[in-house]
Amino acid sequence: MAGLPTTARVVIIGGGVVGCSSLYHLCKAGWTDCVLLEKNELTSGSTWHAAGNVPTFSSSWSLMNMQRYSTELYRGLAGAVDYPMNYHVTGSLRLAHTSERMQEFQRAKGMGRYQGMDIDVVGLDEIKRRYPFIETHELKGALYDPSDGDIDPAQLTQALAKGARDMGAKIIRFCPVSGVRRENGEWVVETPQGEIRCEIVINAAGYRAAEVGKMFGRDVPMMVMSHQYILFEEIPELAAWTKEQGHKLPLLRDVDTSYYLRQEKSGMNLGPYERNCRAHWATHNDPMPEDFSFQLFPDDLDRLEHYLADAVARVPILGTAGLSKVINGPIPYAPDGNPLIGPMPGVPNAFEACVFTFGIAQGGGAGKVLAEWVTEGQTEWDMWSCDPRRFTSFASAPDYCVAKGMEIYGNEYAIQFPRHAWPEGRNRKLSPLHERVKALGGQFDAYNGWERATWYARPGDDTSEEATLTFRRDGPWQRAVREECLAVRDAAGILDLPGFSRFNLEGSGAADWLALQVTGLVPKPGRIGLVYFADDKGRIVTEMSVVRHREDLMTLITAAVAQWHDFEWLKSRMPADAAFTLTDRTEEYSTQILAGPNSRKILAELCDADLSQPWLTHQETTIAGRWAKLVRVSFAGELGWEIHSKVADTLAVFDAVWAAGQKHGLKPFGMYALDSLRLEKGYRAWKGDLSTDYSILQGGLERFVKWDKPDFRGKAALLNEKQQG
Repeated sequence: MAGLPTTARVVIIGGGVVGCSSLYHLCKAGWTDCVLLEKNELTSGSTWHAAGNVPTFSSSWSLMNMQRYSTELYRGLAGAVDYPMNYHVTGSLRLAHTSERMQEFQRAKGMGRYQGMDIDVVGLDEIKRRYPFIETHELKGALYDPSDGDIDPAQLTQALAKGARDMGAKIIRFCPVSGVRRENGEWVVETPQGEIRCEIVINAAGYRAAEVGKMFGRDVPMMVMSHQYILFEEIPELAAWTKEQGHKLPLLRDVDTSYYLRQEKSGMNLGPYERNCRAHWATHNDPMPEDFSFQLFPDDLDRLEHYLADAVARVPILGTAGLSKVINGPIPYAPDGNPLIGPMPGVPNAFEACVFTFGIAQGGGAGKVLAEWVTEGQTEWDMWSCDPRRFTSFASAPDYCVAKGMEIYGNEYAIQFPRHAWPEGRNRKLSPLHERVKALGGQFDAYNGWERATWYARPGDDTSEEATLTFRRDGPWQRAVREECLAVRDAAGILDLPGFSRFNLEGSGAADWLALQVTGLVPKPGRIGLVYFADDKGRIVTEMSVVRHREDLMTLITAAVAQWHDFEWLKSRMPADAAFTLTDRTEEYSTQILAGPNSRKILAELCDADLSQPWLTHQETTIAGRWAKLVRVSFAGELGWEIHSKVADTLAVFDAVWAAGQKHGLKPFGMYALDSLRLEKGYRAWKGDLSTDYSILQGGLERFVKWDKPDFRGKAALLNEKQQG
């Protein structure tokens, strides 16, 4: 076993498939002075007991990208590193019982085709041709993915480890990390074998990521589920068919019932994601053991009876096989089921590559993404769906993590309908107006934990969760949203918008520094402007509204979900000796949008502000005796103002506006109406229309680029793009 070095450029904590893939890809990028520390043997966490499925399917563009890359990497990895692996590319059939599922498959087909994959939607005859042992009762069709398959997780991990070692990296096994500390701009990683000084640390500790996170003062949003799969004895009929055909059956996923069924040699592997699932290590009475390496939970087959019976009815030859073995191991879950890959929030030179529910399928792509974050500070693909900063502090509460993790696990194969709001873990952050909005018929969804009304139901409207399980646009909300839009167009509407992220930038030199960060102009005092931030490649990083109070004081306002991401983007680019400061003021203020042709009349009855001031101005006033900031902008596209007030004053301001507005036709409107109105106006939304998959110019944002500025981040790349046409 190699001795512990005293220094390294990068230290990776955790020797599962993701940790080893991160090490491998860092070396491929030329960063070979890297050390991986594993407390036991490689793969000893969740990797060793993983089933090893390697799908490309995902409803997420970024996850599909990662998984596609994994399949491409794995095909050539054995030869590239001279390490044999069992990788079976069998293809897969993902079964559909409903027309809604077939719609989901058509969307996935489009995404896959755009990424260069030959995914297709097939009918019952083709299902039967590819899987002759199947019964097709109650099926509508299937999604066929020829690149799906399975791989040996241990061999994959060892191959990545060998490749990294061959390029000069070091792997130290049986070397647990006991702590970390920051000294003189470096990390000192503490172990029983000694200390390593390094520039960068990566938490790739799998289901122990929360334990490692606490060493950095970081509460990792995660929990641990128990996942079982059943191995069956040889089935003679299957063995004979395989010998005759010369290949295995495609992997079968009955996603509407919630299980996969895979040929394992001449037997079968059945893996359900059961609704009556179980969390582990979630309470003080059930603590995580100090060491659970290469261990499993006791079998709990009662939870799987329904799925076993359904699988036997679907593939009757399964009923002829005896049960060989049950694997019941721990797998980690983040509150949305996606992994954490990227900068560790609030911690310098630290990254996360952990909490992977599907680590084998995503491990190859995750290593690529993590290496890009470390070596370039940016990634090829927009990876917001996996960015650790998508969660803020509320999401680390243990009860929230457990509730969301169990919900995700039990609905692992559920269709992600665009208007469906998952019910668990709700009401974490409530506006002072929440009960008012609810009484008016508000139907809610969570935005960075903040409950916002999406639409307002009328008496008799169907507000059940079941009504949202559709891709159709004419759900029970359609008429209500139309009425909300018409109210804003013809009279006035008010929208409660809690949770806007806002940061104060204050001090000498702040405006000059900000001008170098944005593609356009910083507004003058008394004005507000929309600004865009580009990365070095000219791609869209984020957008913010800049409210310029005076020469050396600005408030930057951005999306609720962007709070940690945007704050860190700004903070990490400030000079170490800056004479100005950046302060997060998000929790102190709230916002209401008042929009429509009668909005000026309503405000005129409530305050003495100069309401003739033009678009993109702001002023202070009082409403109902409370301080308020009126900002003359409207994301709804109509005449309107944002009314910013202290959180404690929100209710009084709303009540005054609501009372004054009744004779002017004032109605409440929600996020669905706002989305419709802003689309009609041509306004874009961050991470909906705008992402780092597009440049500023590709996003149609050239009007926000000031070409004659001396410099700004991304200018060279954008100039080159413009010249290339």
